Amino acid sequence: MPTTGAPVVSETLAAQIMLDRAGFSPGEIDGRAGANLKRAAMAFQRAQRLTESGQVDQMTWQRLSEQAGNQTPLTTYAITDADVAGPFVTDIPTDLMAQSKLKALGYRSVLEALAEKFHASPVLLQQMNKGAAFTMAGEQIVVPNVQPFELSALEAKEAAAGRGRGQARGAAPAEGRGAAPAEGRGAAPADGRGRGQAERAPAMTIAVTKSTSSLTVEDESGRVLFHAPVTSGSEHDPLPIGNWKVTTVQKMPVFNYNPDLFWDANPAHSKARIPAGPNNPVGVAWIDLSKEHYGIHGAPEPSKIGHVQSHGCVRLTNWDAARVLQWVQAGTMVVFRE
Repeated sequence: MPTTGAPVVSETLAAQIMLDRAGFSPGEIDGRAGANLKRAAMAFQRAQRLTESGQVDQMTWQRLSEQAGNQTPLTTYAITDADVAGPFVTDIPTDLMAQSKLKALGYRSVLEALAEKFHASPVLLQQMNKGAAFTMAGEQIVVPNVQPFELSALEAKEAAAGRGRGQARGAAPAEGRGAAPAEGRGAAPADGRGRGQAERAPAMTIAVTKSTSSLTVEDESGRVLFHAPVTSGSEHDPLPIGNWKVTTVQKMPVFNYNPDLFWDANPAHSKARIPAGPNNPVGVAWIDLSKEHYGIHGAPEPSKIGHVQSHGCVRLTNWDAARVLQWVQAGTMVVFRE
């Protein structure tokens, strides 16, 4: 297995990082073996025509290492002025009506922002950087060696586009939004992919598989370009199996909360607009579908992705949702399957 300098990287952590970098996301990188890591390993093995054991065996290591070149699983990063500038929202209430009174739903701290930037759990960053303050520009920390998720770039693109804020779970999007494809954010596609949207979009299919709690981006030959864990549906709001299409794509959406669409909503709640931000209920992106009230979106709690149920929509980590944006536009085929 690959090694690096202090702190020593475990085999599990290295596997998570290298799979993420290869375009087979294990979700939140936390250094722990689990279902998301196994699914990512199996998807990579399937794509490479290896034995689908779900274990990162010698041949899988070899293929991952070939794609990684000479890069090590961990790298150092100097915290920047922009990282510590915020603004941060230290106290975010869990109640949606209370959230609607806030101006934005940004990160709670520099640590949380850095964790999302490097696809990692805050606890992992703390464990790898004993004694780090995570508050000072210039402080050197050890982080997973992945393509950073740049929230500021996503925000700048949305501001430049001048579009209104999006919908989620039942509110119709405003006219004229979402038709323009979003450029890739958070990670470059594997194997040097990243051609012009007009060339690649018509042939792409987004597939969500209920049995494996996974989303894949597939080209017209069925080749998997990207894989990520998802949370999709529940007994009350099952995943609507079938073929759908993308209608709009929105970055940094406002969440138009309609309690009538949620079986477990507080009866005292009314309709409300929940401000945009990475801690918004739909995170940093909303991909609206032709199936009414359903979409693919980010999420404020990456540790839960792939492990808990949703209210029917398909949730990804914010960084994986941003990566999916590079392949979708209005008309992209979306398949929900068992």
